[in-house]
Amino acid sequence: MLLTAAAGCGAQVADRAESVSERIREAARAAGAQVGVALRTLDGNTEVLVNPDEPFHAASTMKVPVLIALFQARDAGRLSLDDTVLVRDRFASIVDGSPFTLSAADDSETTLYGARGTRRPIRELCEAMIVVSSNLATNILIETVGIEQVRAAARALGATGMDVKRGVEDGLAFRAGLNNTTNARGLLALFTALATGTAASPASNAEMLAILERQRFNEGIPRGVPAGTRVAHKTGQITSIHHDAGIVYAPRPYVLVVLVRGLDDEQRSGALIATISRLAYEHTQK
Repeated sequence: MLLTAAAGCGAQVADRAESVSERIREAARAAGAQVGVALRTLDGNTEVLVNPDEPFHAASTMKVPVLIALFQARDAGRLSLDDTVLVRDRFASIVDGSPFTLSAADDSETTLYGARGTRRPIRELCEAMIVVSSNLATNILIETVGIEQVRAAARALGATGMDVKRGVEDGLAFRAGLNNTTNARGLLALFTALATGTAASPASNAEMLAILERQRFNEGIPRGVPAGTRVAHKTGQITSIHHDAGIVYAPRPYVLVVLVRGLDDEQRSGALIATISRLAYEHTQK
């Protein structure tokens, strides 16, 4: 009898997961978008995957492994977050080493451009890279820690579906098809490591989560959960691409990754992410 009851419970859980998966697919179809979704509760008992291995342009979600690599380097004694670095806007293309320049007009954060030629603490640039998604801070920090360290950090945490090749706004690389990519499963691995405190030392892990909680772009996952619910997350957005991935500190906490492709209207894509976020919240909190 116990075996029968357990089997019945397992089938019921599977049916519920399939039901929410279909509702996510239907929301994407109705919006005319392609999505990759990964949802997992921190207790490990609930998981929903929709196209989890489909590759997407990573957009600014690639800044998460940059953050992790920097804090891991701090833990290893290779740098201090209080070390200062030169603020500059010229970088070398990964294609041929030719220079390219970042413009404030194409960045979500502009005040850092006014600090060109001065030195700023790594800690300050980490905050700018995540909270307001500064492209300038990102490129400076990638040069500081090294792109191979960023790639190694992602691989070590199980994000094998994430490939960070370069910094931001390398037009020559973009035209050559050398883009940063991710899938939902890869970002799920990174945020699960952050959520469980295994991405870095306990102190570094806590600091990274605090930075991610200060995210200012909240039109996606946070819109789909009750007001006041803490969310530590990172968004990513370029033309026809809109992502959000993070940890939702609901009564039953979970990691949610939503990758969206095919919508040029950011209000529509944000609404789709919020809809999927609401479905995830309802599914996990029953």
